[in-house]
Amino acid sequence: MASDTHDTGGQVKDRGRHYFDDPKRWKRLIAILIGVCAVVFGLDLVNFVQMRMGWPELRHPERDWEGFPGYYAFYGFLAYTAIVYTAKALRKGVMRDEDYYDR
Repeated sequence: MASDTHDTGGQVKDRGRHYFDDPKRWKRLIAILIGVCAVVFGLDLVNFVQMRMGWPELRHPERDWEGFPGYYAFYGFLAYTAIVYTAKALRKGVMRDEDYYDR
């Protein structure tokens, strides 16, 4: 049975199309997210320039390297990548054959 249908007493009911079934909407969402990231990175650059000019900062980093523009984006990307590759390695240890419970 398909994932977009469910059984209602022997009858299969189609739930219809959803908002994100249209690829144009996905592209629009990704474009919006890229735009938001660009704006936030731009604000990070403004903060970096303010910090270098001696003006009041928008944030107060505890370490010097935290003040570089894009630091948190880079750190988040590294953390996300580490999580994904760790999960791929763990999957090899916990994955079972398709008929594991049928035996």
